[in-house]
Amino acid sequence: MEFTTVLFYVFSAILVLAAIRVITDRNPVHAALFLVLSFASASALWMLLKAEFLSIVLILVYVGAVMVLFLFVVMMIDIKLSKVREGFWGYLPLAATVGVVIVLEMAAVLFRGFWRAHTDVPAVSANIGNTKELGKLIYTQYLYAFELAALLLLLAIIAAVALTMRKRKDSKYFAPGDAVRVKASDRLRIVKMKAEARVDGDSQPAAPAAEQK
Repeated sequence: MEFTTVLFYVFSAILVLAAIRVITDRNPVHAALFLVLSFASASALWMLLKAEFLSIVLILVYVGAVMVLFLFVVMMIDIKLSKVREGFWGYLPLAATVGVVIVLEMAAVLFRGFWRAHTDVPAVSANIGNTKELGKLIYTQYLYAFELAALLLLLAIIAAVALTMRKRKDSKYFAPGDAVRVKASDRLRIVKMKAEARVDGDSQPAAPAAEQK
């Protein structure tokens, strides 16, 4: 067995175990960290498959940016695990069915690739790097899928902002719109009052402060 094959099985095992821990760990922060480990293992697999661009993008974009956003969201929102776990067993059959369908679809795609013993590589691709070839496919054949993925990421960002901007009892909250519309007269009011002399206990006017000793 070649050394690259051994590395492939090692990284694959780490990826599977980390993915299982993502959905089974009770601590959401630990689950996010296991997701980082999953991305790193997948990046190593891409590197073994000689897809250097996808490997680097997976580290820079997902581990360096998306996962940082996930960690901030997990730490900022008030997650009550007791409410999250309510109704878990009720949704388990539906979740298991969807999971089985996804696994079967992935297996069908992988088996179809394994059935091809010899893959003919076009002669044109010998002089074109992986990045340029990938860009041509994304912006020509998979343009609509690429735009849909961008729209989904935009919706995820809006949802994350909406979750962090909600009202919480343990933090001071103010409406940004009210803060923008505020005027100087709403913050400060000057009241003019006449000066009056202070009266002591025997109802006699008190002496001015400069004359008192």
